[in-house]
Amino acid sequence: MTKSELIQQLAEANPHLYLRDVERIVTTIFDEITDALANGDRVELRGFGAFSVKERDSRTGRNPRTGEAVDVPAKYIPYFKTGKQLREKLNTD
Repeated sequence: MTKSELIQQLAEANPHLYLRDVERIVTTIFDEITDALANGDRVELRGFGAFSVKERDSRTGRNPRTGEAVDVPAKYIPYFKTGKQLREKLNTD
């Protein structure tokens, strides 16, 4: 599902809201999650999961085209851990 598909489904499920308002709500939620992660905070959505940031150490990688060794600097990556309700829903027969 893309962001625009999510906005469309939410707008159809809530006909009392304008499409532009639904788009603004979804964008605001994503922006707030992004800002919190950029500040090093953890974002937990009960039943869905938790977003956090992990640090990846620097390492020596390899250029797949030439095979040459390349230094890869340390960086931060987003991490998502699913919540219990989401895992149960995905694994229901």
